[in-house]
Amino acid sequence: MFYVCSMNIEKTQAQMKKGVLELCILSIITGKEVYASDILEELKRSELIVVEGTLYPLLTRLKNDGLLSYRWEESKSGPPRKYYEITEIGKKVLKELDISWKELVNAVQLLTESNNLI
Repeated sequence: MFYVCSMNIEKTQAQMKKGVLELCILSIITGKEVYASDILEELKRSELIVVEGTLYPLLTRLKNDGLLSYRWEESKSGPPRKYYEITEIGKKVLKELDISWKELVNAVQLLTESNNLI
């Protein structure tokens, strides 16, 4: 019989998602200012579920790396909100990540298809 260890698969799947989160977040922010909950909602719509505890440190790192900037805006219904925007450097990094992602997807498809895995 063939058994699959779900713990290993879940760990691998989580690592795969984690590896593309920067690409996804930069893609979401491109062209518009967004609030963190907007990012979470868009990721959820795409079935890439991410919790706030994962998102906020990543946004901070992207900001510290110069890929994002943010501004505070007062809210009528609560505390001020932080709106994120991609920087020019972030746009260049996004373009490179997009190229790398497409090359990786192509390479994986070639390998898996040639070995009759897909």
